[in-house]
Amino acid sequence: MRPAGNALRRRGPDQSLPTSPRGTLLVPYYEHPSDRPAEWDALIAAAPRLHGVVLNPASGPGERPDPAFADVAGRLRAADVRVLGYTDTDYGRRPVADVVRELTRHRAWYRADGIFLDQVASGEAEFAYYRRLASAAWSLGFGTLVLNHGTTPHSSYARIADVLVTFEGTWQTYRRNTLPPWTGTGARLCHLVHGVPAGVDLAAAARERGATLHCAVPGVGDHPWGTLPHALEPAR
Repeated sequence: MRPAGNALRRRGPDQSLPTSPRGTLLVPYYEHPSDRPAEWDALIAAAPRLHGVVLNPASGPGERPDPAFADVAGRLRAADVRVLGYTDTDYGRRPVADVVRELTRHRAWYRADGIFLDQVASGEAEFAYYRRLASAAWSLGFGTLVLNHGTTPHSSYARIADVLVTFEGTWQTYRRNTLPPWTGTGARLCHLVHGVPAGVDLAAAARERGATLHCAVPGVGDHPWGTLPHALEPAR
């Protein structure tokens, strides 16, 4: 649904692909398809387990279309998987016009079904900024809006998002800390955890903390999202 006057209403049930029941993995995989073809093949083969895949050609859509990313985006859509275009918002400091330009490129170049906004502010004071971006995303035809706060945000953000990422961090932090209770309604919660050992059932841990979507990868350091979940790694 679109905003009317000053009353902003969330789009309602996520209306982008897919239409059939799907999995609970929301996977940010930030490697180029030409460099990691086997990993992308394995990711696409896992389509029934996926809620969506974050497409991040160049810390955003880049300055020009990338044919390799366009190809995997098409293959994901053909497998009935949501393609979520990555855009950084720098906690509300990036000009709205710059972010909207990237949203437009994701839609035009990769036919993204939804948007994954990263480094999203969590306070009520920044909500108006993200409300403008949500309105722009809906106007461009996106069906899914994911906001990566990395922590628990003000409940108002559930009014505009389909998915809120309320944790992003290491397994050590995740397993030791109790997350603040979520009081909002409407949006699904997602937890993104890196440095996760093989054999850990993050789905169960996420459900206990109120999240129905998750991703757990073994990667550590500055680029953990260059790895896939253990169960999706291609055979060597």
